[in-house]
Amino acid sequence: MDTLLLISSTLLPIITIFILHHFFTQKSSIPGHYGWPLIGESIDYFKKLRSGTNEQFAMQRRKLFGDVFGTSILGEKMAFLCGPEGNKFLFSNENKLVEVWWPSSVESIIKKSNNKSVTAESAKVRQLLPPFLRAHAVKNYIADMDSELRQHLEDYWTGRDQVEVCPFVAKYTFALAVKLLLGVRDATELEKLAVPFVEAAGGIIAVPINIPGTRFNRGVKASKRIREVINGIIAQRRKDLADGTADPSQNLLSHMIVEVDKRNQDTSNAPTTDGDMSSDLLGLLIGGYDTINTTVVFIMMMLVDYPDVYREQTEIAKAKPSGELLNWDDLRKMKYSWNVACEVLRMRPPTVGAFRVAKTDFTFGGFTIPKGWKLHYLPHYTQRNHEFFPHPEKFDPSRFEGAGPAPYTFVPFGGGARMCPGNEYARAEILVFMYNIVTRYNWERLIPDEKVVIDPLPRPVHGLPIKLIPHKTEA
Repeated sequence: MDTLLLISSTLLPIITIFILHHFFTQKSSIPGHYGWPLIGESIDYFKKLRSGTNEQFAMQRRKLFGDVFGTSILGEKMAFLCGPEGNKFLFSNENKLVEVWWPSSVESIIKKSNNKSVTAESAKVRQLLPPFLRAHAVKNYIADMDSELRQHLEDYWTGRDQVEVCPFVAKYTFALAVKLLLGVRDATELEKLAVPFVEAAGGIIAVPINIPGTRFNRGVKASKRIREVINGIIAQRRKDLADGTADPSQNLLSHMIVEVDKRNQDTSNAPTTDGDMSSDLLGLLIGGYDTINTTVVFIMMMLVDYPDVYREQTEIAKAKPSGELLNWDDLRKMKYSWNVACEVLRMRPPTVGAFRVAKTDFTFGGFTIPKGWKLHYLPHYTQRNHEFFPHPEKFDPSRFEGAGPAPYTFVPFGGGARMCPGNEYARAEILVFMYNIVTRYNWERLIPDEKVVIDPLPRPVHGLPIKLIPHKTEA
């Protein structure tokens, strides 16, 4: 009897898993491999993510199953629509056949009140952004970006022979994002936000296992601390708006408070709380900081070998009166510099892509994607694919001359209705950085073959230490 019980207790879990696995993998007609229940293929997905070979996850399966394949990651049935045709389909059918979806890790980090969905609420947030992030608004930030960066260089680089690029870039891009979004300059407030920020951002794309010591758990705790700080800033800003010492047009937070208060007068909808606003602003900080920070760091890695950027920026500097800050017309002249930045974005996409959910059954590539299925696009798949970019491992800014890459192959900022609303802001900040660095310094990498890790976004493992070589006459 004991032996029978032992055998039963051993075999029952195995049989159960086998049955679940069979059911799980046979349910869909979409070709693919779905792995084990719950886990799916998440282990391989995250392994390739950490190693910086995200595109291989899609390429290997596309070779086996074709341009449309199914898998299971993050506990969800998920379809990949490969190539520019898949990208075009997803971008052009936003809010028609598909809509934005985020993993549970995002819902936990950017937590809303009363179990509101971050996904459902994101459209309301995007409606508030155009006055601050479209090209006509970004024009007004350029001189401020330039001034802030000059001061940062003076404080942290001037007089030094060697610097570590990553911490400096992070400090500058974060301070600028906080100023634009929250209107905060105070060093103490900045520090309260900056210390937990990295862990909160890291939790966004972590495996959502909320036990002490995990990246996700640390991210959840850090996001709570950040929201508490932002809640305090919101409370003070309300007082400033009430007594006239703050202007709604000065920054996004002030604008958001005024607009949300108007919206909350409509009692037919659930009110947006201050806690909701703090979560929205945290999400915007993460989105606005990560892309720019990652791109600027890798531009610094690549620029050593591309003197044409120096020539272009020097010509712009010579045409300006001494000490005059950059303006929109200056940035429009930086065509080659932006080609270099785009090639960095191609080789090192600063995000893992994005997710969608099918609003209804639809057909693509001869296969039916069921309602409720999740979809995932990887910019890495087309941008590091020899079918669309010959010799994709070669750094070649000339790819972006003339008409540039084929449509829907270069998608670092997404596309369609969900095109990143901050792409013009990112472009301006990147070019302002390139101008100031290139016109002041040459530099040498102290670790020429420094490895890159994905943790959770691409970064040089040693922080990119460089030797600074100031120009004899600074611009």
